[in-house]
Amino acid sequence: MNCQCEGFENVFDEKSVSEELSRYRVKGPDKTTRMMIDALKAEGIQGLTLLDIGGGVGAIEHELLAAGVQNATDVDASQAYIRTAREEAQRRGIADRVIFQLGDFVEIAGEIPPADIVTLDRVICCYPDMEKLVGLSAVRARRYYGLVYPRDTWWVKIGLAVINLIYRVQRNPFRAFTHSTRVVEDLISRNGLKRHFYRRTFTWQVAVYSR
Repeated sequence: MNCQCEGFENVFDEKSVSEELSRYRVKGPDKTTRMMIDALKAEGIQGLTLLDIGGGVGAIEHELLAAGVQNATDVDASQAYIRTAREEAQRRGIADRVIFQLGDFVEIAGEIPPADIVTLDRVICCYPDMEKLVGLSAVRARRYYGLVYPRDTWWVKIGLAVINLIYRVQRNPFRAFTHSTRVVEDLISRNGLKRHFYRRTFTWQVAVYSR
């Protein structure tokens, strides 16, 4: 396991993941996650397959499976997230429709088959090698590719610099990243995908591409 994944386990531990699940059960997906989910549902997703990279507590797969997606694969580098997402899927009676894979997606991408829909919700900002992450995930999207990632503005860069300083003081190897929006979009475009949905908040941008 690389240093970033080790840090990920420290940041997203059992306590923080449990709190996140509790919020999800009460309030549903976060605002930007909901934007991406709604944009995908508007395309018509009945019978499609989903690959959710960095699936967290499983909000995207839970919502899209309920909306008609046939089955899903959840890949996450956090043991706490995988365990929690699996338990929530069991509680909802959909565990037999989800494959859970623990690991760094870039390292195990060769084991992960393509899917009709590929999503990365606040994952690009957690990974240092954005080019590999985007390239390997975009090529696996047969129809739709959804992203939530930070805007590359000066205020976001300052905010993440402060957060990373805190991690450094704590001796946590995890780091957050602001990657170039232009580079991200160019990589996705080179993989044959065209953006047709885009929204942004003060911090985040939400995009859905189609092939």
